[in-house]
Amino acid sequence: MNDLFSLDGKVVLISGAAGLIGQSVTTACLEAGARVACCDLDESKMSDNQSNRDSATRARCLSVQLDITSGESIAEALKTIVDHWRVPDCLIHLAAIDAKFDASLDLAKATSFESFDIEQWNNSLSVNMTGTFLLTQAVVRAMLEADGGNIILVPSTYALVAPNQSLYLDEADRQVAFKPVDYVASKSFLPNFSRYLATLYGQRGIRVNCLVPHGVRNNHPANFEQRFNAMSPLGRMCDVDELRGPFVFLASDASSYMTGSTLVVDGGWTAW
Repeated sequence: MNDLFSLDGKVVLISGAAGLIGQSVTTACLEAGARVACCDLDESKMSDNQSNRDSATRARCLSVQLDITSGESIAEALKTIVDHWRVPDCLIHLAAIDAKFDASLDLAKATSFESFDIEQWNNSLSVNMTGTFLLTQAVVRAMLEADGGNIILVPSTYALVAPNQSLYLDEADRQVAFKPVDYVASKSFLPNFSRYLATLYGQRGIRVNCLVPHGVRNNHPANFEQRFNAMSPLGRMCDVDELRGPFVFLASDASSYMTGSTLVVDGGWTAW
C-alpha cells in the first residue's frame, strides 16, 4: 500500500504553489517522494517558502515563475522543468483568482449580479478559464510526447452547488457582500472540462480528475466561521493539511483507474 501512494521518482508541476493550498500540497508531494516544480506568479513568496525547507528537500524543489495567462510564460516554464528534470508526470493546477474588492466600496452592490462589473468578469475568466485552457493545453502536448501523464484540476463546491449567500452577513444579519458570479461561473467550467479531457485522452495515457475543496480556514472573521460551522455537516472549516492525503491519492498510482472523476473534500457541504 505504501508503494501505491508513493510519488517517488515522479515530477509534479504545481501551479499556484505559493498559495495557501499550494504550499501545503507542495510539502505533501515532497514528503511522498516527488520532485516538485513550484510554479507561481509571485517569485518573492516562492523564494520565502524555499528558504524554509531543509537542503535535502530543496534539492527536489524547483521554483519557476509562471503566468498562466501568457502562452510564452507557460512555454518558458515547461522548458525550464523539462531541461531540469523531464516532462511532468503530474500537473496539479491550483492557480486561480478569487476576486478581492476595495473595502471602501459598497460590497453588497459591487458583488451583486445586477451591478457586477464587466471588467472584473473578464479578468476572472481570463485567469480561471483561459489560463486553465492555455496551461493544460501545453501540458497535454508535452504529456502526449511522453506517452502519458496525470492532471488534477481544482474547482470549488460552487461548481457543484450555488453559494449560500447567508454566509456573507454581518452580526445584524445584513447582507454585506455576495459570493460573486465571476468566481462561480469560472470554477463551474472545470468539472466538465476535466471530463472532456479525460475522455479525449484516456486511451493515450493521460488521466484527468478534479479535486473539490471547500471552507479552508484562512484567518476568516469569527462571525463568518461561526456561520460556516452551523451550515457544515462536520460543524467546522477545513484545515489546509487535510487536503494533503486526497491530493497525493490523485497524484499517485493509488488512483490509477480514476479519470473524469470529481473527488469532493468539503466536510459534507454538498450533501444537503
